[in-house]
This record gives sequence, structure tokens and C-alpha cells, in this order.
Amino acid sequence: MKYDRSFNFSAGPAMMPEPVLEQIRDEVMNYRGSGMSVMEMSHRSKAFQQIANDAEADLRTLMGIPDNYKVLFIQGGGTLQFAMVPMNLMKNGKACYIETGTWSKKAIAEAKKYGEVQVVASSADQGFSYIPDCSDLNIPDDCDYVYICENETINGSAFHTLPNTKGHVLVSDQSSMFLSRPCNVADYGLIWAGVQKNVGPAGMAVVIIREDLLREDLASYVPTYMSYKVHADNESMYNTPNCWAIYCCGKVFRYLLDMGGLTEMQRRNEEKAAVLYDFLDSSKMFRGAVEPKDRSLMNVPFVTGDKDLDAEVVAATKAAGFDNLKGHRSVGGLRASIYNAMPKEGVEALVAFLKKFEAEHK
Repeated sequence: MKYDRSFNFSAGPAMMPEPVLEQIRDEVMNYRGSGMSVMEMSHRSKAFQQIANDAEADLRTLMGIPDNYKVLFIQGGGTLQFAMVPMNLMKNGKACYIETGTWSKKAIAEAKKYGEVQVVASSADQGFSYIPDCSDLNIPDDCDYVYICENETINGSAFHTLPNTKGHVLVSDQSSMFLSRPCNVADYGLIWAGVQKNVGPAGMAVVIIREDLLREDLASYVPTYMSYKVHADNESMYNTPNCWAIYCCGKVFRYLLDMGGLTEMQRRNEEKAAVLYDFLDSSKMFRGAVEPKDRSLMNVPFVTGDKDLDAEVVAATKAAGFDNLKGHRSVGGLRASIYNAMPKEGVEALVAFLKKFEAEHK
């Protein structure tokens, strides 16, 4: 049976691939003859252990994760990781952050609770509409790590060249661009991603961390659950994990492998984003909010330059069956999140609608 589905441009929780949803639907009442749903299954059972093991193995294959990196499935999303990163990695009590938008700002504010934070580059001067030059940063020798939000969901900018950390550990929040393109994991000390944007349902983050960064000598105030080493030593089973999210994400990992892996996803995402960006660059009514060289392939904020007209466009898109195109409340305008699961047809349909709207409102 085929369900009627809208083109959902939400920034997260966001669309998931239809073939994955269909598999989940077929297994939701009785997972592979077990007589129960994954939602009812013990995380210590052989069936779920196989689900978790397969999910990790497929993710390692997708990203080419080296053997000296641990893969962790941790409950909670970005807000928890904003605290876990400094709690675990601030050995000297000093970290450098690059400020490129709302989510890096939140990470900075949280990290300041646990040590000294130096903002070594920022694009705040132009409303976070670009990625600053990070080729020659002033990084202190005793800096524990350099932190970036590699794709700013709200502001729509993305790093296409990683910063020169001058030998220091690079930490990246990859939430919005996770698995959207190939990634050389060895360039990072730690990668984390809230899965609700480009991978699965809300409530979990994937953490990929180099083994030498796992520490036992954490400050006494760090809760046991907030230790990456505890999660690594217990293979993400220290407590009952988010079983449902692990299961759903595992389905997505396998789907991406079957579709040709991350090189193929990058090709599709570049092709899809070009449809929308080409329209914005030629439009006399709409314009993109980010410098072209720093545009995200996943999150596309755009405006008319008139708040009332922006609101009118949002209402019209909703009436036409396009969901969640209103820009984040902190920046306004419109935003189309076009993650892996958004088909090219959805972007083409949106562009056709925007062209029609512009023609009728000259």
C-alpha cells in the first residue's frame, strides 16, 4: 500500500528514505519472526545485539572508519554533545572554537562552563553568511582541540575545506551533513552527529572518536554517562540505549550502501542542490542567504528581502503541500532542508512553485 506523502523540507526531524520506512513498517509488529517489535526487544538479546553490530559494521564500511576509532551510539542530541566534548577532551582546560552560526555559538556557550574557550575565527560580522578563512589560525600550543560545526543547519553554511588546526585535534559537529558526502575520518579526532537530520529518528547521536582520546582521568563532576570511555568500554550498552534509533539508523546505513555509498550520495546531493541554487541565483524575487562558495548542500536559507512577503511565500508553500519551509525563528525568511532522503523531484517541484509565485507577484 502506498501512502500519500508530502515533500517535507524540515531541518529535523526530517525525511527518511521511503524504502527504509517501508522495511520498518513491515517489521514493526514482528521483527524477523521474533514475535515482537524492536521497540519491545531487550537490548541484551541476541537479535538486538545483531542489529547493533550490523549497524556499526555498515557505518564503518560507509565511512571507511579506521580500526583505531570507536563508534558510539549515545542517547540525546547535540545539546548533550556540546557538554560531553569539553568534559572529555579538555585536558589542559583550553579549547579553540570557530564561530559560524547558531549551533557553534551554542557549543561555545556550553564549553565555557568547563574551561577556557578561544574563538579563533568568526563570521558573525556578516550574520554568519560565510565561512571564515581558517588557513592560518592563532591556536595556542596548549589547546586541547579545535571545534567546528561543519554544516550550520540554521544559517546554511558549510566547510568545504577543513581548518588548519596546526596539529591539534579537530572536533566536528557533522549533524546536518552526516553521510551526505565522503569523509576522511582520519582527519578528525572526534566526529559527532545528531541523527534526526540526515539519518534517522530523534533521540540519539553517533560519536566517532579516536581511541587515544578516551580518558579515565575525567573531572570528578563528570557523570558516568557522560564519559566517552564508559560508552566505548561497554560497546554503547552501558545502559539501555535508544534501541529504536539504532535499528532505524542501521536500516539507513544499509540503504546508503545499497545505493552506491557516499560518493554516489554526494553526486546526487550536488545535482539536487544545483536545481535550487541555480534558481535562486537567477531569480529577481528570491536570493540565497550564504556566500556561494560556502553554501551547504543540505540546508538552503533564502529570502525575498521583505518579511511580509517571506511570510506570504511560506503560507503559499504550505497550502501547496510543501511542508516546513519557514526559516528558523532566529533568522526568518525561508529554508529548504534537502537531505539525502529528499528526492530531486521534490526540489524540482519546489522550484517550479517558486517560479510560478514570482511570475504572479511581479
